[in-house]
Amino acid sequence: MTHRVLIISPHFPPINAADHQRVRMSLPYFKEFGWKPHILTVRPEFIEGVNDSLLAKTIPQHIPVTYTKALPFQYTKHLGIGSLGLRCFPYLLQAGDRLLSQTKFDLIYFSTTVFITMALGARWYRRFNIPYVLDFQDPWLSDYYEKSGLSPPGGRLKYKFSQLQAEILEPIAVSNVNHIISVSPEYPKTLQQRYKHLKAEQFTVLPFGAPESDFEQLPSLNIQQQIFNPKDGKRHWVYVGAVGNIMSFALRVLFLGIQSQRRQNPEVWESIKLHFVGTSYASDHRAVKTVEPIAKELGVADLVEEYPYRIPYFEALQTLIDSDAILLIGSDDPGYTASKLYPCILAKKPILAIFHQQSSVIKILNKCRAGRAITFTSGNQPGDLLNQITAELNWFLSLQKGYQPETDWSAFKAYTAKEMTRQQCCIFDLSLN
Repeated sequence: MTHRVLIISPHFPPINAADHQRVRMSLPYFKEFGWKPHILTVRPEFIEGVNDSLLAKTIPQHIPVTYTKALPFQYTKHLGIGSLGLRCFPYLLQAGDRLLSQTKFDLIYFSTTVFITMALGARWYRRFNIPYVLDFQDPWLSDYYEKSGLSPPGGRLKYKFSQLQAEILEPIAVSNVNHIISVSPEYPKTLQQRYKHLKAEQFTVLPFGAPESDFEQLPSLNIQQQIFNPKDGKRHWVYVGAVGNIMSFALRVLFLGIQSQRRQNPEVWESIKLHFVGTSYASDHRAVKTVEPIAKELGVADLVEEYPYRIPYFEALQTLIDSDAILLIGSDDPGYTASKLYPCILAKKPILAIFHQQSSVIKILNKCRAGRAITFTSGNQPGDLLNQITAELNWFLSLQKGYQPETDWSAFKAYTAKEMTRQQCCIFDLSLN
């Protein structure tokens, strides 16, 4: 028997937004596990971001998609409203009401970081008696920036407004939720402490699936990345992804290690270039560099090139493929998990990760033997890790060009998109019971 699931994912291809990844990677396998998906999303022209037409072509053609409007950003920005959630909420509400009235769905699944749309789950449960599942890919209501004293992305005023929304809407969203999926084991702990009616059996920790199929088709796309020339004789170390203030500790560890190592062997570093790509959360002229200032502070700015703008998804994969080594920079938040880990492993390049010791990235990286990791705790200072980072940098420098890690691919199978979709559908099945 096949069941129908309505998937709410306002960021969806062809917009290159990170929070469509779970849905996109699951779509080819839902039918195999007994589920027929229908996507409810926002039309691409209403979404601020990198338009990636190649990404849209990876979506199976038979999947029905209902597109809805949102208030245009070019008008609402003058009122200080840029959030897609606020701009699309009434349209998603209307479109969802119509779909659920006209078609029988067995389950509603919210897979998005446009968190305020999750409040619609409680409304639709009351009106249509359809169970719903929430997928928390990041924390919604959080006191992290208040405790750390760091400046949040977008500034404190914007962040306080988003947190006010969370204080109001998160309790509504979880009031009648059937199950909650989380990419991090820390989120379930926080939510159970905050909402006493939620039980441990209502949570499943489920990372994103690895995009194997994307790497399989990458050679046929003939993508040319524009970040560096892989044939210029230099060795290019690459990091792809946003860099917020929460990652400044790991960056300081890295640059402090380079500073120390270069003093001892300056000639070795003449051929090394570090590239940080897509580091800003903004996608337009508001994008600012956050890595180069730290590199300058620690005297290694001449080795570092930062491209703060987001690049199309497949170009980002090609940048990893063309690199000589991959850097993974982690947050000082123990609950942070990096979905970008799997593409880095699939690129088959040496990996150096700097993460909090409680991050799931460390567990996965070690289990698959796909790279080297330096871990820290909340009480560490960058200098405490100097011996570790210099040892790992020496290892990086000793590798021959073209080196591939001896990854345990049998262990990696547990993180493939198909396996993650199977686990997803098991959760869906339980939600019906």
